[in-house]
Amino acid sequence: MAKSISFRSGLGSVLLWSVISAAFIGPGTVTTCTLAGSRFGLDLLWALTFSTGATILLQEAAARITLASGLSMGQVLTQTYGPRIRWLMIGLFGAVTLGCAAYEAGNILGAVSGLSLLLYAETASPAVPLLTGLVGLSCGLLLWQGSTQRLAQLLGLIVFGMGVAFAWVAVSTAPNLGHLAWSLVVPSLPPDSTVLVIGLIGTTIVPYNLFMGSGMGQASQRQSLSEMRWGLGVAVLLGGLISMAILISGTLITGEFTLAGVAKTFTDRLGSGAGALFGFGLAAAGFTSALTAPLAAAITGQSLLGWSSRAGAYRYTWLGVLGVGLVFGLLNVKPVPVIVMAQAVNGLLLPVVTVFLLVAVNNKTLLPASYRNNRWQNAALVLVVVVTLFLGLRNLYLALR
Repeated sequence: MAKSISFRSGLGSVLLWSVISAAFIGPGTVTTCTLAGSRFGLDLLWALTFSTGATILLQEAAARITLASGLSMGQVLTQTYGPRIRWLMIGLFGAVTLGCAAYEAGNILGAVSGLSLLLYAETASPAVPLLTGLVGLSCGLLLWQGSTQRLAQLLGLIVFGMGVAFAWVAVSTAPNLGHLAWSLVVPSLPPDSTVLVIGLIGTTIVPYNLFMGSGMGQASQRQSLSEMRWGLGVAVLLGGLISMAILISGTLITGEFTLAGVAKTFTDRLGSGAGALFGFGLAAAGFTSALTAPLAAAITGQSLLGWSSRAGAYRYTWLGVLGVGLVFGLLNVKPVPVIVMAQAVNGLLLPVVTVFLLVAVNNKTLLPASYRNNRWQNAALVLVVVVTLFLGLRNLYLALR
């Protein structure tokens, strides 16, 4: 008989797994979703419905493997294929770390942009370098204390606050409910929307989050399967709803897209509180992602290369990712070529990791019957593999074009 979930354990599980939502809702997500709403109204909401469902499916499978076996995804790879794939593990770790470092500058600059919108009427401010250093120092101190569960709980609370902010702005736009419901479930591809559709899906289904989710599964070994499914499902669904709220809010935006312009439009159309809430939401998205990108790189190294969370390599990894992002942030420069390359590499990594996950979650030697996939779960995972393969090849084409 399944263990019943108390309010306390259910809330704790949601807070723990909110680290996944915190990881995929960054400044890039805010920008992509706002642009999608501005250019195509509600028509691309279905892409967020798909990507949210796919993220729940993939993260649940990764966490289920860890709960059943006690092994992270990297350890399962090693146990299944042995030392002959050591070079592949190192390559995976390098690709993930490259991506995290490339995105970190954007995360820090996004947090600073949100704080600037909150604190100043004008976007240009002499205090921007100070705010950049403050964000970087805060992230470093929180990561140094070393408790993944405490960090996840803090991120969960920030994600909740971000959700309230964006939800209030979205509701204030008074969207047509019939059109909203239709757009959530019926796919459409307006002319010139393909790149944004890929962006909406790619910004939600992130390959390194699977390694981080697997690592969180090891940190939550005392959870039952039902507690994990509840916490992870609610946390990722909340993240998907926040992304949808951002897209809905973006329908108010016309003309040239800038973050300051978005805040001004919200203020003019919905009142001063809406602009401030957008600034808070952007700052929260940047800060949570600035925390989770270094954490994801370190946990991936722990999973793939067998580190301890107290090992020097673990801390050097997140310090390196944070340091690279902070340097680019202080210079107010986004390493665009590196970001483009990281997007292409991560786009190709996703179908590879998804195929491995599909094989592992059907492994009779590794998992008892109650933890293995049924035919419907397998069919859904195959669909995700096909879609992610298309996205990966498309991202590679766009990066090399």
